[in-house]
Amino acid sequence: MTTTSSPPTNPTASATAAPATRDRRGPFEAAMRGRGALWGIAGFWLASRAAMLWMLVNDFYSSNVVRVEITATYHNWYNVLVTWTMPHNDIMWQYPPAAAAIFLSPDLLPFLTYFQAFVALTVLCDAAILGGLMRAARRSDGSMGGAVLWLISLPMLMGTPFARYDVQVTLLAVFSLLFLRFRPRLGGVVAGIGAMVKVWPLLALLGTPRGKSTRDAVIAAALSCVALLAVFAALFRDTLGFLGNQGDRGVQVESLGGSALMAARLFDIWPGKINFQYGAFEYVGPYVSSIARASLGLTVIGFLLLLLWRIRANRWSTATPFDAALCAIMLFTVTSRVISPQYMIWLLGLSAVCLTSRHTTQRPIAWLMVVATALTTLIFPVWYGSDILTTSPLGTFLLCARNGILLYATVWSGVRLWKATVRPKHELAGTAQGADTL
Repeated sequence: MTTTSSPPTNPTASATAAPATRDRRGPFEAAMRGRGALWGIAGFWLASRAAMLWMLVNDFYSSNVVRVEITATYHNWYNVLVTWTMPHNDIMWQYPPAAAAIFLSPDLLPFLTYFQAFVALTVLCDAAILGGLMRAARRSDGSMGGAVLWLISLPMLMGTPFARYDVQVTLLAVFSLLFLRFRPRLGGVVAGIGAMVKVWPLLALLGTPRGKSTRDAVIAAALSCVALLAVFAALFRDTLGFLGNQGDRGVQVESLGGSALMAARLFDIWPGKINFQYGAFEYVGPYVSSIARASLGLTVIGFLLLLLWRIRANRWSTATPFDAALCAIMLFTVTSRVISPQYMIWLLGLSAVCLTSRHTTQRPIAWLMVVATALTTLIFPVWYGSDILTTSPLGTFLLCARNGILLYATVWSGVRLWKATVRPKHELAGTAQGADTL
């Protein structure tokens, strides 16, 4: 069966899309579209983001550790990048070449310090994401739930989002998904740019309906990747030096495998220790390499499952591309050797995109991400040094609880996506016969 991103014309797709014409906006949606609610959203955004900035620039729960990512790491990369060389000799440089544009972007605001300019641009990206989510809510099947989720959940991470470049990357992924529905080529271009900045936004294309829309999006993404790579290879030296640094990563303390080692360490059944290496605190000791290989193996298995879903899926709704993107990013996050706190920004952004559609299957998953975000803040920065790195009972409980929620949500996300989009052939035949009878 072939479908496109345009309104479906086959009986199966019509059965999926039909509720959009019968839906009535509930009282929440009506209230959120009032002028008073829009002023309230603007006021809450200003107040919450001002609080996040205050936390970042003041010593609020070790925010000096959060700030150092910009003031030291990013600024040091900037000093190398302005010489038209990628900082591949720094083992912490593990990003595709277009990431250089993000770290050079503070030059757009030369009247500010590097720190001030980077944070200001990140705040603007946050506002752009909220604006995009609110615009998507205006569609016939749209919902303000996505804008609300992003609005209230990002401040849970305190100052961390404004001290990382993951908000910029999330902006690319969010806009890629929002463009795909009506302008698949543009969505593909944005996904390709995102891939050249931090790889994962390319997964936004996973759920595009089979047919012309997918071909257009994939070709556009490939062309934008090749074009960007060529540009940065021409401008910078050592463009692909990041590849070697990424391959040497171990098992980070906050990863799923790391939480298992932490629990074993708490009960004195694993004798390993924690070292700071490759820009993160990682476990070293017996079985670490085996857990790292197991993580990679799970990532491969997850990728194969996503391919199987793609092959078997035979029923798309307007929300399917959003749902598939969230499921894919969750799967790759949970099976990764590294789960940094800023990864929650990705999951919140894609969860918010899912909630812009009233046909999403991922609504409970999205709100589970909010719970996981709250626990992530307790893990870092609140009790990171005092409980996580010391393997206290509290720290072990928090980390295992957060990772347990992420694992459960990932499996549940996949199950819900599969049930909504993979239907047995006899059911499809029965649907088609019923439509013919009508």
